[in-house]
Amino acid sequence: MNSNRHRSELIVALDFESLKPALDFVGTAGDSVTWYKIGSQLFCSAGPAAVAELKARGKKVFLDLKFHDIPNTVAGAVAEAVKMGADMVNVHASGGREMMKAAVKSANERSKLGARPLVIAVTVLTSMDELALSDVLNRKDAYAPSSHVPHLAKLAKDSGMDGVVASAHEIDFIRKACGEDFVLVIPGIRPADSSTDDQKRIMTPGEAVRKGANFLVVGRPVLKAKNPAEAALAIKTEMEKNM
Repeated sequence: MNSNRHRSELIVALDFESLKPALDFVGTAGDSVTWYKIGSQLFCSAGPAAVAELKARGKKVFLDLKFHDIPNTVAGAVAEAVKMGADMVNVHASGGREMMKAAVKSANERSKLGARPLVIAVTVLTSMDELALSDVLNRKDAYAPSSHVPHLAKLAKDSGMDGVVASAHEIDFIRKACGEDFVLVIPGIRPADSSTDDQKRIMTPGEAVRKGANFLVVGRPVLKAKNPAEAALAIKTEMEKNM
């Protein structure tokens, strides 16, 4: 078993256009899923009610809104996320040191009234390869995410963040830069028999857990399964075998 701060947990991305089908899915998945990710699509449709409904059902919520703004604005957004009861919230590491410090300070201050969520920084999106990253950073060379992600992760840790969101392919680099107690939230997870869809830097659940992932984020392989509960349990079983 790895020595990280958390056991590896499965998070299912609740990517629905509205609240009713999302809650129907939660009911269908039942006890097979504890953690859900609420992203921009569902939150723009349902707002804080999406968080409230999941919390009322005893679920844990990763509020995946990737805040990226001036420090004061991000601090305010994080305060509202804590007030809503989110168990994890994220910001973009590229927002910089002061923005991330403001996010952490806000979470600490607001959580005096309730539980403090994990505050996580997004490094490089798993849909981006080295050509896309080079384009964004205005570099003429092919700049690999494995070079940029550890830099952002170290910046996040130095700013007081609990961990980062990154591809499984960068786990080893992040662990070397940030240590074993830094929380790693890993999207782009695909069981061996699943389609890669629009993800470019992917890995199987077992491989990611062996490398030291704390949270695995899975969407379509569970959402589109004929039996979502069975699909989630199969992934969790693979994770358990590799802890």
